[in-house]
Amino acid sequence: MTKQWPDQDEHQWEGIKEVDRAISENRRMEYRWKKALADPWERRGLWLLALVVIAFAVFVILQDFVL
Repeated sequence: MTKQWPDQDEHQWEGIKEVDRAISENRRMEYRWKKALADPWERRGLWLLALVVIAFAVFVILQDFVL
């Protein structure tokens, strides 16, 4: 069997292989979370989103039950 591309073995990109494994094992969501948490700006965005949701929940609880 001949190779389609002669230099196919020379280009072994770990990131592409990781994405390919994630797709074949149907764990794309896990891959997205892992990559999102690895990026510092994305991690800050997730923390900010969580903080906004918690602040909204506290606001709603205070408005409905306390005031």
